[in-house]
Amino acid sequence: MKRGAVALTVPAEMAAGAGTLGVELQLSHREPEPTAATGAQRRDIADSAARTVVIALFTVMAVRLGMDFMQTGRITGLLLLGSEALVVVLTVFRRVPALVDRTARARVLTAVSMLGPPLVRPTGVEGIAPEIATVAVSAAGLLLVIAGKLSLGRSFGLMPANRGIVSTGLYRLVRHPIYLGYLITHYAFVAANASMWNLILLVTADLALMVRAVCEERILARDPEYRAYQQIVRWRIVPGVF
Repeated sequence: MKRGAVALTVPAEMAAGAGTLGVELQLSHREPEPTAATGAQRRDIADSAARTVVIALFTVMAVRLGMDFMQTGRITGLLLLGSEALVVVLTVFRRVPALVDRTARARVLTAVSMLGPPLVRPTGVEGIAPEIATVAVSAAGLLLVIAGKLSLGRSFGLMPANRGIVSTGLYRLVRHPIYLGYLITHYAFVAANASMWNLILLVTADLALMVRAVCEERILARDPEYRAYQQIVRWRIVPGVF
């Protein structure tokens, strides 16, 4: 042994224990496994982001249609605005769903069907139908939307989901009366503000809306109560057609 060196003997048991401790320390520093709480937190963030987008789009639409009303005095656009206002209110206060379709297809369909109305542009010129006619048709569509959304209450939502089965009110006539109201108000708006831009936007949004209705029913049909409801109410949106 060299001068100044100090011999240190470690028992085998302690050496083994140190090795075990090292392994335990390494294990303790592993990345935490995803938990249900983490998934719920991500869903909450996504939900908050969706609500923010809806409110932002509605604000843009409100400004655009409000300015058109001040310049032209036409109220067809305001009726469409009233319909979309209900979307914002019920989206903010909607019920937490029991089952949600979060697939990419459902997200795309929801986004396309939502983006159409906020992006329409008032033409500022005379429409292809008299103002009194477009107002009457738009008002009828708005009444359908209001009645349908009041029937749904907090069961309303954007993504295809099961937020509770509703079979009363207008839901005794068709399975998606709100979508029928949308189609009517969109038709009236295009008649009052005829342009290729508005036509393409709203036709695309309405086609996405109808496909979205099918996706919603695939989720809802997992509930025996909804399957029984489908046997009673045969038509989705337009009686005798779809």
